[in-house]
Amino acid sequence: MENTYRPVLGITMGDPSSIGPEITLKALSDPAVYQVCRPLVVGDACMLEKARELTGCRDIGIRIINTPAEAAFRPGTIDVIDMKLVDEKTLPVGQVSAMAGEAAFQYVKKVIDLAMNHEIDGTVTNAINKEAINLAGHHFAGHTEIYAHYTGTKKYTMMLAHGNLRVVHVSTHVSLREACDRVKKDRVLEVIMIAWQACRDLGIEHPRIGVAGLNPHCGENGLFGKEEIDEITPAIESAREKGVDVDGPVPPDTIFSKAIGGWYDIVVAMYHDQGHIPLKVTGFVYDREAGRWQSVEGVNITLGLPIVRASVDHGTAFDQAGTGKADPSSLVNAIDYAAKLA
Repeated sequence: MENTYRPVLGITMGDPSSIGPEITLKALSDPAVYQVCRPLVVGDACMLEKARELTGCRDIGIRIINTPAEAAFRPGTIDVIDMKLVDEKTLPVGQVSAMAGEAAFQYVKKVIDLAMNHEIDGTVTNAINKEAINLAGHHFAGHTEIYAHYTGTKKYTMMLAHGNLRVVHVSTHVSLREACDRVKKDRVLEVIMIAWQACRDLGIEHPRIGVAGLNPHCGENGLFGKEEIDEITPAIESAREKGVDVDGPVPPDTIFSKAIGGWYDIVVAMYHDQGHIPLKVTGFVYDREAGRWQSVEGVNITLGLPIVRASVDHGTAFDQAGTGKADPSSLVNAIDYAAKLA
């Protein structure tokens, strides 16, 4: 029998000075979203009202609620828990500000609390600006670290996904120099196992995992570095002993082409840009002749948490804020993924 349950998803508005309010309004103006979930927004209602005018979606209603239990979940009307944290008359649009950083941080904290208290089934986040939240006094490197802190999670990793290309990371928001130092057997094995479980949760019965090397040509037998010999290969061998179908280390310049070709269900990348670049090359398409983004797709998911968290795979796009032209595709993708996981 088909599962017809539609999970309740809390969607943060993101940095209110960003494209977050606009793409939230656009995404939730599509009745199809309500067929996969019951969405509600955590943010500032005044910014959604402003976004309604900017995007031309004037027929969409904004309904203020205090708790998820009050939500109606009707297509054509957006339920929003109004945090009342910004003054739209003084908020600088498309700029970094402490006001926006404080608001964005509190939206995130609120959906985490709602999920941990089982008032919603999952969370979806719009982009925040790390400089802004730090200006507001919240010293986190990003969403992933905020979620880990407030859920008490020690073992976690970031997964990016676009279509059938999925990537998880051994490290993310650290310097490249520190990222190399973090390539250790225990951490690589930990991420392999989290990746395996994530695929199983997505319905992939026998996940095939590819593990990238760190160095050019996977170190060329120690000529260009020994991390593959000392840390990555032992982790792969340990995973195989646990019954995991895992291949590697595979040279980073070919592993993603293989994954796109169907060799792997998920790739373990060693650091932030090693995984982000191929994902965004496939998901972000700029139309040179039209002078605009043709598509901005992809999802960012934090694995290992006790709650579901999916996110857009792009930044605040301050340069597009206030234009009403931002593409909501990544947010729609994130909502779909969160609904599946929830």
